[in-house]
Amino acid sequence: MATDHIRYDVLARDALRGVLRKVLTDAASQGLPGEHHFFITFVSKAEGVKLSSRLLAQYPEEMTIILQHQFWDLTVLEDRFEVGLSFGGIPERLIVPFSAIKSFLDPSVKFGLQFDTSDVAEVASENLPTAPAASAVAMPAPATEAAESTDEPTAPNQGGAEVVRLDRFRKK
Repeated sequence: MATDHIRYDVLARDALRGVLRKVLTDAASQGLPGEHHFFITFVSKAEGVKLSSRLLAQYPEEMTIILQHQFWDLTVLEDRFEVGLSFGGIPERLIVPFSAIKSFLDPSVKFGLQFDTSDVAEVASENLPTAPAASAVAMPAPATEAAESTDEPTAPNQGGAEVVRLDRFRKK
């Protein structure tokens, strides 16, 4: 097989991360339209990820956040996004580089992106990078599950955030 000197895999991955960046930029400036909401899964120990030690101890491998009603100060930069969320009634500021993101899902329209993060250098590991890839996927309708709610106050006019496993949305 011929060698890919153009690196189509890298071009496709970067283009799909551009979609994610654009969606988050629009959400930061205009809010979330209609029923749109986002599940974002990322590698917790990837280089550039900033989490409290409490969250890192609770989610040492990966973490999924939901951006829906209860987030604040969403800021999108060229290489990362920053957002305020509440976990167990404690406000937290998360910084997540786009390179650390494993998946993005908008279940309201059954749209998802999945990224190969094998090229993400974890803070504690010395893995050599491999060829990165990304793909857009049509997601099955999510299973109906009652979300746990909390009446704890958090940041002003904000609720709590829920970390969920994407496995519950996959067909069994």
